[in-house]
Amino acid sequence: MTGLIKRSFSLAGHRTSVALEAEFWDVLAQDAAARGLTLARMVAEIDAARGLSRPLASALRIHALRCRS
Repeated sequence: MTGLIKRSFSLAGHRTSVALEAEFWDVLAQDAAARGLTLARMVAEIDAARGLSRPLASALRIHALRCRS
């Protein structure tokens, strides 16, 4: 895997940044496109559905892994 890539999003009315490996961003972008969503919209949906005890980066990685299962 390569280094981390940081992306910024507006979630629940405020800006936040998430750093993930390029491979995870690739899977997330492919899933968003397949669902007809922008990456930002899909990240917002994942953010809204995650529990407060789970960091956003972890929720995104788990989503990406489930897409590959």
